[in-house]
Amino acid sequence: MNDTPPPSEPPRLTVIGTGYLGATHAICMAVLGYDVLGVDVDERKIARLASGEVPFFEPGLPELLTKALESGRLRFTTSFEEAGRFGDVHFICVGTPQQPGSDAADLTYVDAAVRSLAPHLDRRALVVGKSTVPVGTAARLSDLLRELAPAGADVELAWNPEFLREGFAVDDTMRPDRLVFGVASAWAEERLYAAFRPILELGTPVVRTDLGTAELVKVAANSFLATKISYINAMAEVCEAVGADIKDLADSLALDDRIGGRFLKPGLGFGGGCLPKDIRAFAHRAEELGVGQAVAFLREVDDINRRRRARTVDLVRELLGGRIFGARIACWGAAFKPNSDDIRDAPALDVARTMHGLGGRVRVYDPAALDNARRAFPELRYGESALDVAEDADVVVLLTEWADFREVSPDALAMVVKHKRVVDGRHALDAAQWREAGWEYRALGRA
Repeated sequence: MNDTPPPSEPPRLTVIGTGYLGATHAICMAVLGYDVLGVDVDERKIARLASGEVPFFEPGLPELLTKALESGRLRFTTSFEEAGRFGDVHFICVGTPQQPGSDAADLTYVDAAVRSLAPHLDRRALVVGKSTVPVGTAARLSDLLRELAPAGADVELAWNPEFLREGFAVDDTMRPDRLVFGVASAWAEERLYAAFRPILELGTPVVRTDLGTAELVKVAANSFLATKISYINAMAEVCEAVGADIKDLADSLALDDRIGGRFLKPGLGFGGGCLPKDIRAFAHRAEELGVGQAVAFLREVDDINRRRRARTVDLVRELLGGRIFGARIACWGAAFKPNSDDIRDAPALDVARTMHGLGGRVRVYDPAALDNARRAFPELRYGESALDVAEDADVVVLLTEWADFREVSPDALAMVVKHKRVVDGRHALDAAQWREAGWEYRALGRA
């Protein structure tokens, strides 16, 4: 932890990459009072943002985009030359997906961003990585910047990992629980303090560290969370074998101060664009470094998580008397989590597709992710509401824990279904309430 350096002139910020991370960062920093230029090679995405349209679902962000644009502090461009002229601090916020056919992270977009920006940096500037990358990437990019930037060693690299939760990204950007500054000089640290001044004035803790540690913080955090989720799901498998109740077990563990209840919720498991690919990339990188054995447990964490999807299909099959073929199945949820339209590695859609492949007559509804789901999986059928897809259903399967689904009355749902059967893949429903209403209720890890 470091004390805040004395105030300095607010730097002008560029944000390279205007996907989920970049657009959120650019919008929020402009609202906080910075002059910000968002940069992307996707002309359509830039045009949508410049017109006031957020190209993904995130509560609160559209209103902030309108505010930022009206203030004149936020603009968008496809020109890296303009970015080089404009910015004092350049944030790299591009994606690092999993490489096809490998567990390694694909750094194509990170490298392209640096190679496109560097030739236009002809004065002292700070480039700040926010993307999640394998440890050692920052050192390599530092060399690349010195090689390609006209200003040479006057261009420095820092790393500031992001910890955004989809559905809570605005709060996580403007009121984070901590900031990590990976820097190689006092000047780079001062520039980061200047770039986050309004957030730091709220008393936000700062951890100043080296570049490598800053790179590791995000993947270490995600690996820990993934391990906690898979641990309670492993316990659910044991509970099923002996007839115990995983919810009661989890509630008991949560009361232990050493463990706590966050991320200790059994169910269908994790998905999305971060946890699955990050733990795989971390294990892959550790193996490259010769320390793969130290994180070998992450392979089992991943395997436990994948098994929850197959086990959910098994629950549906059991509730249907052993046969999915021909059954009408209502799937509630498509996004990997509520308050998001993100369907990357979504357990909900994986389960829906598996049941469709087994001959089930599957219909899917999600409050935010339907358009993305339709584009990615046109073979599935979709509906306009939770009750719509449940009409004449033989079983209802809750796969994403949206509040909309928790609020559905068992009696109201009973009026439209063919059979009162429900599989609660997220432990989101009140089991006693549904059973008292005459429903056959099943959930992972519960008798």
